[in-house]
Amino acid sequence: MPQEAQMKNSRKGWLRKRLKITLIFLLVLGLLLVGFSTYTVRQSFAQESATIQLPELKAEVTVQRDKWGIPYIYAANSHDLFMAQGYIHAQDRFWQMDFWRHIGSGRLSEMFGSSQVDTDKYLRTMGWARVAQQEIQEINAEMKAYLQAYADGVNAYLTEHQGSAVSLEYAVLKFLNPGYKPEPWQILHSLTWGKVMAYDLGRNLESEIERAILLKTLNPNQVEELFPPYPQDLPVILPELQKKEDTGTEAQGDTESSFPALLNSPDVLPAIESITKPMMALEQLIGPTGIGIGSNNWVISGQRTATGKPILANDPHLGVQIPSIWYEVGLHCTPKSAECPYNVSGFSFAGMIGVIIGHSDRIAWGVTNVQSDVMDLYIEKINPNNPNQYEVNGKWVDMQLVQETIQVARNQPIVQTVRYTRHGPILSDVSPNLKQFQPSQPLKIPQNYAVALRWTALEPSKLAYTVPQINRAQNWQEFRTAASNYDVPAQNLVYTDIDGNIGYQMPGKFPIRAQGDGRYPVPGWTDEYEWQGYIDFEKLPKSFNPPQGYIATANNLVTREYPYLITADWVYGYRAKRIVEMILQQTQPISLKDVQQIQGDNRNLNAQTLVPLLKSITVDTPRLQAAQKLLQGWNLQLAMTSPAAALFEVFWKHLLADTFHDQLPEKYFPDGGDRWYAVVANLVKQPNSSWWDNRNTPKVENRDQILRQSFIEAVDELERIQSKDPKNWNWGKLHTITFRNATLGKSGVAPIEALFNRGAFATSGNGETVNANRWRANKSFEVTDIPSLRMIVDLGNLDNSVAIHTPGQSGHAFHNHYNDMVEPWRKIEYHQMLWESKNVTENTCKTLRLIPKSVE
Repeated sequence: MPQEAQMKNSRKGWLRKRLKITLIFLLVLGLLLVGFSTYTVRQSFAQESATIQLPELKAEVTVQRDKWGIPYIYAANSHDLFMAQGYIHAQDRFWQMDFWRHIGSGRLSEMFGSSQVDTDKYLRTMGWARVAQQEIQEINAEMKAYLQAYADGVNAYLTEHQGSAVSLEYAVLKFLNPGYKPEPWQILHSLTWGKVMAYDLGRNLESEIERAILLKTLNPNQVEELFPPYPQDLPVILPELQKKEDTGTEAQGDTESSFPALLNSPDVLPAIESITKPMMALEQLIGPTGIGIGSNNWVISGQRTATGKPILANDPHLGVQIPSIWYEVGLHCTPKSAECPYNVSGFSFAGMIGVIIGHSDRIAWGVTNVQSDVMDLYIEKINPNNPNQYEVNGKWVDMQLVQETIQVARNQPIVQTVRYTRHGPILSDVSPNLKQFQPSQPLKIPQNYAVALRWTALEPSKLAYTVPQINRAQNWQEFRTAASNYDVPAQNLVYTDIDGNIGYQMPGKFPIRAQGDGRYPVPGWTDEYEWQGYIDFEKLPKSFNPPQGYIATANNLVTREYPYLITADWVYGYRAKRIVEMILQQTQPISLKDVQQIQGDNRNLNAQTLVPLLKSITVDTPRLQAAQKLLQGWNLQLAMTSPAAALFEVFWKHLLADTFHDQLPEKYFPDGGDRWYAVVANLVKQPNSSWWDNRNTPKVENRDQILRQSFIEAVDELERIQSKDPKNWNWGKLHTITFRNATLGKSGVAPIEALFNRGAFATSGNGETVNANRWRANKSFEVTDIPSLRMIVDLGNLDNSVAIHTPGQSGHAFHNHYNDMVEPWRKIEYHQMLWESKNVTENTCKTLRLIPKSVE
């Protein structure tokens, strides 16, 4: 063979050999990377079986988990019960706990760097951690021991786990902030959680600011049309409650504030509006908050049920997030005793002891948000010669100044001075676009001013006491005693017990104002608008075994006959109306299956108002007639696969835009929620109202022209994005939900987001159906708020109780229980709430023993 050919063959052989070696190397490297990735992902998964030794534990604790990863904790004493709860929470959810405690203390910059400095300034100005520190000083020995035991459990887990062994998020965070290491858990961190939740559920100052801003371009009557009074045809929670005689005060009731004239100044409005900017930044982290966040709960007495015993249902509506805000758990003292009085199951918050919503061996309870008006903005006069003084009744008074140091990852610390008046922190200090007031005659506007916030949550709270007290309550009296500490956020509590009683209690701190109704910012330089105290707990609305045999709440008006102001901005009771309808229309005793159907109901009461009008408009083309035909015989259910549901909801979006966008600032375009149901329900009775006219066109439009225009636009949009054939339109494909990690899941880096986010999933309903999957007409059809859990408790047999939350128990991406509850949740399916120890044991998949470190 010629030498050249030999060399050529040799080179081919060498290339084949190198290629083979390279392929083997790449294969091995790929396997190593896969193995490393798998190890990195899985090393943080909770150890769910075998034995773990814990320091400070007094006796053995057993943790049995079912097929959903729900732990049932059995302990011989209260210390060990709450220590084990802390340990288990840390196993499954520590990243979530770490993130939320940094929100609660205004320390996000320590984790995520300079991008969070403005948010931290806002949170430090709020001062939740300072208030929590005051609460620690006042807390009793028992409660302190419980919280310390919980902290010890969390810290026992952190002692043995660091970095990505705690959670995958820390492996990613290491690239952004290599020096970050979680600090030990403290009692403070559990208490600040309550402040975050109070903010999440009670931020009514958004409506206060919105009304003030709208007065810039609308007259007071127009603004009031956009905030209509509670409709007469919608239900109240306690129809049997009569006006109390001896209240000591009248309902605070100017329904109109005497102060809106102050807001005519062209300079005050931008300053007030700028307060919302840091609020919106925080909303990106914790999800939608305040107005629009609702819930349902109801309790039906045994006189109406198939078992002859009460049934209680609850589904709190919160922002979409992953991990779930809830953590399902059973807490069982073995045996139950005076020292260890807990035998309870339900839903907890990772970061806090006990069960927030659930049942014990004696009682069951559920919560919905009152959405009370407990936030007031005060305009303070500032001394032009001393910015740290403000006027009180004609005299200059020194502000309280608090120095805050914000640690910033990879940057120098930032020192912030927080200014306090007698009303609270000055929010305008952390607003980026603050303008100085200019005098505006004839109004007496202060030349130098600041905007301060008074809020019940910025005073020491007893909320932490409530959870263990409710968990061990044995009857209605003990339940009410526990509820008296449920000061913020105010909730509608429904109650039932195994003896067959049902009840309702509204707890909370509700200010009694000297003047005004809290709907607009007010002057802070006199005592005219001061809070004079709080409504006494014994005078707050309550009910026990009402004659109608049920109590239903959906954030709606409690009663039309109550002498004190709770809020002027109740959630309009469309969900409540549907719940009551479905309870009353039952011709047979009500079963658990019936209650499940109520929780899953998607009937749109807005469509009940508008569909008859849509059927009557004239359309003159075959494609529009085919679309209109979908509404004939439609049952008004917003089912996932429904073409008519898709048509109506897209029409609703266009109707709001065509009616209101020409007259409202973009920031306040209608979101389509319950308030807008009420607004439009009033307007359709006025076919020639000026709201129907589009100010951007030369002609004057009326109601029917706008209805027809919006209908045509909806058909055009659906033909463009789904199908030319109306029968193929599909509400669920438009109305999807994506569960996003609150931190790294919103990073803007697609590969990182893909690690932690899950979705999109088709859903049914909207924000005002009982199955409340909210979308916002001023943004998109994507779901923003959901029934974060559903629970139904059967007091006839607690083992028949069912529940679901979403997306899953685990906070660890790629864990089996990270998002395994999404499918049953969106299909309105449930799992059994295991109760009796025999039933728990029969359904146990894994058992973990926690033992004292000194015991083998």
